[in-house]
Amino acid sequence: MEMYQAVILGIIQGLTEFLPVSSSGHLVLFQHLFGLSEPQLFFDISLHVGTLLAVALIYLKEIKGMINAFFKLMVSVFKNEKTSDILATDPDARLFYLIVLGSIPTGVIGLFLKNYADTIFSSITVVGCMLIITGILLWVTRKRTDTHLLIKDVSPKKAFIIGTIQGLAVMPGISRSGSTIAAGLFMGLERETAARYSFLLSMPAIMAAEFIGLIDGFSTDFNINSLTAVGTATAFITGYMALRVLLKIVKKGRLHLFAFYCWAIGILAVFSGVFF
Repeated sequence: MEMYQAVILGIIQGLTEFLPVSSSGHLVLFQHLFGLSEPQLFFDISLHVGTLLAVALIYLKEIKGMINAFFKLMVSVFKNEKTSDILATDPDARLFYLIVLGSIPTGVIGLFLKNYADTIFSSITVVGCMLIITGILLWVTRKRTDTHLLIKDVSPKKAFIIGTIQGLAVMPGISRSGSTIAAGLFMGLERETAARYSFLLSMPAIMAAEFIGLIDGFSTDFNINSLTAVGTATAFITGYMALRVLLKIVKKGRLHLFAFYCWAIGILAVFSGVFF
């Protein structure tokens, strides 16, 4: 891999991890474009770490609140107190609880589909089809105007459904952010609440996926070099900017505008996969 390829892949990861256009799908397409037939495990993991840090920086206040809420819940358990009272009155505890619930189906589905990852992630045609589906999901969000639910109003059932959607987004071409934000909007979540829950829910999923990747790759030769450092830094910077932009777009109710891009790239990918 050349330095310019590391920079481009870092930019692609940073932009597409948060913009609702599927980062995994774009990485597959660009790896094929660059002729990188074998995925470079540690480099890919590093790119995801870069975007994970971007989420952590933007939602630092919420993360600190959830950490404090976790210890508060643990203390209540040791004292044999009702945790339900804390979950009902503490918004940080409620958010932590909903993220744990949402992460359960994500983990189960992710582990199940992991066995098929090599086949799924190698098909440009599949990526194209999934991008078209992502476009459809984004397009129908334009009709959702009655979104008003806040975190305190989100039921465990809604959290579980959104977590399930996130698990299915392991399919390259299905945007994780786009599908989970759309799911939140369909269930009545206020726009900023849907986005906040989506990105905070992504953190345990990304960390778990990268941890599993590291375990699976212990037999490989990890090489921390300038390419890895540059790619990670690029993913962090572009990811931070992309997330800021997307939050403004979601707030204005313009998420559906990304549908046109997904359809265009999806059709090109299908055409390329079928005829080349």
